[in-house]
Amino acid sequence: MEWLDKRVLVIGAGLSGQAAVRKLKGLGAEVFLTDSQPLEKLEGVEKLGLNSEHLLLDEVPEFSGINPELIILSPGVSPKLSLVREGISRNVTVWSEVELAMHDCPALCVGVTGTNGKTTTTTLIGELAKLTGRPTVVAGNIGVALSSQTHGLENNSIVVAELSSFQLEFVDKLRVHIGVLLNLTPDHLDRHGTLEKYLEAKAQIFKNQAATDLAILNWDDPLVRNLGSELKSRVIYFSPTTFLQDGISLWHDQIVYAEKEKRTMIPIISRKDLQLRGSHNLENVMAAAAAARAFGLSWTEISEALAQFKGVEHRQEVVGLYNGILFINDSKGTNTDAATKALLAFDEPLVLLAGGKNKGLDFHEFMKVAQEKVKSLVLVGQAAEEMAQAAQDEGVQRIIKVTTFEEGVEKAISEAMPGDVVLLSPACTSWDMFKNYEQRGELFKELVRRHYREPIQ
Repeated sequence: MEWLDKRVLVIGAGLSGQAAVRKLKGLGAEVFLTDSQPLEKLEGVEKLGLNSEHLLLDEVPEFSGINPELIILSPGVSPKLSLVREGISRNVTVWSEVELAMHDCPALCVGVTGTNGKTTTTTLIGELAKLTGRPTVVAGNIGVALSSQTHGLENNSIVVAELSSFQLEFVDKLRVHIGVLLNLTPDHLDRHGTLEKYLEAKAQIFKNQAATDLAILNWDDPLVRNLGSELKSRVIYFSPTTFLQDGISLWHDQIVYAEKEKRTMIPIISRKDLQLRGSHNLENVMAAAAAARAFGLSWTEISEALAQFKGVEHRQEVVGLYNGILFINDSKGTNTDAATKALLAFDEPLVLLAGGKNKGLDFHEFMKVAQEKVKSLVLVGQAAEEMAQAAQDEGVQRIIKVTTFEEGVEKAISEAMPGDVVLLSPACTSWDMFKNYEQRGELFKELVRRHYREPIQ
């Protein structure tokens, strides 16, 4: 593509939008940036060097005043925005920021998507990729804009990208050489409308794969499994519940790789040797192992790395053991399926701190699990009343509503006894009270540590 003086409109001035602007300016494009927020609320924008003609903030500008030849959409921006709709109606190409990031990038691209487990799996694949000795970038929805990381990469480099459904909506020519779809449960229905549309967005990760590429799919998820027959690429399945004669699965608590045609079964790692807790993490480990094997690691190298991996921040992260109470930060549990898996990972009595902004999800199935697992349910945020009603409907005995997050943490601490687990797993986004789930998780950790000052052990 010829970039010199090409008029490009970037919508959304967060991390992804700013990274896109820098990349486009480096390519010689004429870049316009717009956001509904004013400049004082957009950290870093003033450093981009855009003049008033090209920096259009605190408004939705007129399309005709810009006449872009290309639109770059930040993941948090709705495709229903008038600027986007008008661009599409005028046959202007719309790209996601990740499409721009990987345009003309020769590196091997590993893409990871799914409703839950993306960050853990992406991080783990990134650690495995680094063991190859090849230059490795880990970015995307994981918190580092992909456009800021791909400059100068060569064909021996590896890009491991966490890709959300928002980022995949406007895939054009993005080719993911190794694509992972972990699972699919209702999420972001306020944006996608239906589960079918949500699946359609996720499946875009495989859109441009060739026969030589690899798709790694969850056998246990029927919606994901059924995609396999539609893909052009080679497919490998994984399953924590069903032994697969072809694929990665469990055999007597051992993760194994089997090939029916070769009549081989290779042990990878024993379940007890993993530091990651919970059966859902078996999905993440199996998918990562399949990806690592595809980019050249031996099973021995993979096994050793899996045994050392401790997980990621804000995903069932151990905050500490204080007065015999274990505190777990699962702030990244932003939907009911993720929070349910967090509940099922523990056998100890649970005090659950949940709530935030709902994404159009129903809480009743989640509360059925809470009724069995949770001794005290502390609710906060916009969805607190809705969650409390669902909890009451499902027979949760102790429901406590609070008005601030700080009050919620203190109430959770007061409800816990030695031997209990205090779990932050909100089942909601953080956007009613926080900038993101990281900020929520950091405050949880700070409040717990401030309460106790120093851990007893």
